[in-house]
Amino acid sequence: MPARPSASRRTVLRGAALTPVAGLALTACSGGGDGGTPATPTAPVDLGAESELAKGAAKLYRDQNVVVSRAENGDLKAFSSICTHAGCAINKLQGTTLICPCHGSEFDATTGEVVQAPATVPLKELSVEAKDGKIVAGPAA
Repeated sequence: MPARPSASRRTVLRGAALTPVAGLALTACSGGGDGGTPATPTAPVDLGAESELAKGAAKLYRDQNVVVSRAENGDLKAFSSICTHAGCAINKLQGTTLICPCHGSEFDATTGEVVQAPATVPLKELSVEAKDGKIVAGPAA
């Protein structure tokens, strides 16, 4: 029986490098269904000081999967930061644009609307209020 060629160092390293990435991609696109942090708040959650969010700005609360924006008139809006395309947790906010790490969908954090595909459905709106100097968001009323 002829000897089987051994795998090259490059082949072995490439396989080892790709294996964890595949696992992370599946986890990131799970939408929080792994028993850890829920995809969106299921009860009101304190996000921090109201003073941390300037008028005309948005803030991403990664641990709670929420983005909150404040209009120039002071009104607050909150949305789930779970991408509507594949359920990935969005982890990047550039100005008032949310950018999904999985497939590049972009959303307007002030309206929840899609600004770049592949997503076609807007982000889920959440309830939000300023209460005792804190921003509190929760499931839509």
